[in-house]
Amino acid sequence: MNQSAGAMALLREFLSADARELAPKLLGAVLTHESRDGAVSVRLTELEAYMGPEDSLHPDPGSHTCRGPTPRNAPMFGPAGHLYVYFTYGMHHCTNIVCGPAGVASALLLRAGEVVDGLELARLRRPTSKTPADLASGPARLAKALGLTTADSGRDALAPPFRLELPSAPAGAVSSGPRVGVVAPEALTNTPGGTGSPATPPCPDTRQRSRGPGSRQRNTGRMQRFTCVNGNGCRMDGLSFAIGER
Repeated sequence: MNQSAGAMALLREFLSADARELAPKLLGAVLTHESRDGAVSVRLTELEAYMGPEDSLHPDPGSHTCRGPTPRNAPMFGPAGHLYVYFTYGMHHCTNIVCGPAGVASALLLRAGEVVDGLELARLRRPTSKTPADLASGPARLAKALGLTTADSGRDALAPPFRLELPSAPAGAVSSGPRVGVVAPEALTNTPGGTGSPATPPCPDTRQRSRGPGSRQRNTGRMQRFTCVNGNGCRMDGLSFAIGER
């Protein structure tokens, strides 16, 4: 059932909140994609918050927006409720729901979920999954189960062929912690003046590099995973949220 214009406006206003505060409230929400192949619905069980550029109020060196707007990350600067889908490792797509006020970059990475409708279609898209629980148990798997690609980046998740339904009640036990992946404590440096307060780590260098023997660096295109520090020197470790224990 399509949402009325009033309900859609209220939902978009709800999604215009700070990503860090919104993430636990969005756990248990159901995202549906009604493609030409059929509909698949996924209940969101794990989310990660990503913030803005290095010159913003909440700089996030782990975000694609760290160095500012580009044609690729433009949806993250747009209205709340839209999708930001990126391609990573040359084989996977990952999906984010944009949040926060328009013009202020932030989004929630849909890190894991549970297929609650369209199970057979999800299985066709994810034939390697051994159990239903495995169908959307990671960001790339979730995007695959929903049939999302970069062609969907910038599309409105609140309008057909998509639908976002908020949970009828808050999720039960919610755990939070650092975003999944590499923590970079070496990026935490003292501010000028020797106050001992950590400063904002620099944006990662995502340029292509020559890979000599033993080199492990590459431009993956994924959201880089760093322990972030905001402009006030407060570590933003609790940016990953999940239903239940990790």
